This record gives sequence, structure tokens and C-alpha cells, in this order.
Amino acid sequence: MKTLTSLLLALLLAACGAGEPPKNVNVGDIAPTFQTVRMDGMAAHFPAAWTGQPVVIRFWADWCRYCAPEMKLLDRVAARYRDRRLAVIAINVGQDKKTVTDFMAKLGVGYLSLMDEQAKIAKSYGVVGLPTTFFVDAKGVVRGKIVGEADEALFERHIQALLK
Repeated sequence: MKTLTSLLLALLLAACGAGEPPKNVNVGDIAPTFQTVRMDGMAAHFPAAWTGQPVVIRFWADWCRYCAPEMKLLDRVAARYRDRRLAVIAINVGQDKKTVTDFMAKLGVGYLSLMDEQAKIAKSYGVVGLPTTFFVDAKGVVRGKIVGEADEALFERHIQALLK
């Protein structure tokens, strides 16, 4: 099932920009900018809304087997660092507002979720599977990346490295 969902996501992302070369954002790269909307309909611009803050960017979908439990783990770890201005952004890939709103309400996490209904942001980051998490420093440089399943200790290590 995991292989099938990964394949479907890859096909969705490929269809979003036929003819464009694939992106692959890695450690040391400048995080791509984007504009989208929050679940409440307000505009969100990255990095403008988070200037000078370290940011964790988490790409997810409700059908992703590992996303829900990991989003709760990430929330728990991030809460320990909020006094250091750490921001967490959860970007939903390819789903509608009602699905995202219902899922986030059920999870009860304390961070912001943004919409990426056409998967354009995910494509600009080179996301080919979910979950994918980027750790971006206050200057907009990617300092860490996790593709796939992670545990609390891995999130902790990445966040500690990001905040050094």
C-alpha cells in the first residue's frame, strides 16, 4: 500500500508541471519561496511571514500512513523549542480544505496547516513521497531533510541542529 500511495503521489506531482525539470531541494539549498492560503483562508507567504525564524516545513496528506502519528510527535518536540521562535508549518499536499480542516481538528496539533491543493509547493521542493520534512534556518537555508518515517528522537536531533 505504501508503494502504491508513493506512486500515486509521484504521478500527481509529475502531472503538475509537465515539461519542467524535476526539483530536488537538499541540505544547503535556499528553501523555495511560495504563496498559498491557510486553512482559515488567510494568505501565507514564505518566507515573509517567518522572516528571521527557524522553520520546520512538513508535507503531509491524510491518507499517509505515517503522517498523523508523526505530526503529533513533531508537535510535542516543537513545543519544547517555541521559546526559541521555532515555527512549524504543515503543508497538505493535494487535498481539499474540508479534508485538511477535519484532519487537523482531529489531530489537535498546535501548528499551522497550509493548503497545496495542486501540489505546486510540494513539486517546488522536490517532494516525491509523504511525509517529507524540511528544517530551514532563520536565513532561509535548508539545514535538514527527512524523507519518510521518523521518530521523536530524529525530530529532536534535527531541531537541535537547526537551532545551533
